[in-house]
Amino acid sequence: MYPYDAAVFDLDGTLLNTLDDLADSTNYALSCYGYPRRTLEEVRRFVGNGVAKLIARAMPDGATEEETARCLAVFRAHYLTNMRNKTGPYPGILSLLDRLNEAGIPVAVVSNKFDDAVKSLCHHYFGDRVPVAIGESATVRKKPAPDSALAALDALHIPADRAVYIGDSDVDIQTAKAAGMDCISVTWGFRDADFLLANGAQRLVDTPEDLAKALGISG
Repeated sequence: MYPYDAAVFDLDGTLLNTLDDLADSTNYALSCYGYPRRTLEEVRRFVGNGVAKLIARAMPDGATEEETARCLAVFRAHYLTNMRNKTGPYPGILSLLDRLNEAGIPVAVVSNKFDDAVKSLCHHYFGDRVPVAIGESATVRKKPAPDSALAALDALHIPADRAVYIGDSDVDIQTAKAAGMDCISVTWGFRDADFLLANGAQRLVDTPEDLAKALGISG
């Protein structure tokens, strides 16, 4: 018997390394209005709470709401047509998803990225491996609200106490807690182990193979 009946994953920093494309679109939008560009490490710190927060954090001090909204609109348009330039699954992820499918453990993705991008990226990189993908929309509150995770579990017909949430950030830890789910934190993403432990991580894994063992599907 497997320890969980479903696995709900974060997307950015957990399944896909999206950082370069996020940084490129952020800097494209900033450059359009003459704002200073941001480094890759700065963008790494800015991600996790949705693209509106990403752009708000990337804007220079003193930027108005109107200026931020204008920059966000440029980011969204650029990212939708450039989000697969440098993005790809982390090594071992596709094999992990295949093993979950073979074990009959359904998979969902929930993300603070806008819904169109989440669905497009999941379809492109994972195909039928991920039947449920939910992003930010007008009807779903962003993580750490539990809405997206609970909606995913409802779609999979699995109760929260029989599912595990897997992510790379403090937001993911908070989301799992709010949804009443166990949480496994991965260290290969956008936050390191020390940060995750300081923000309440209960279980860390360093590789997809370690995650497979935690999910009972190794070997």
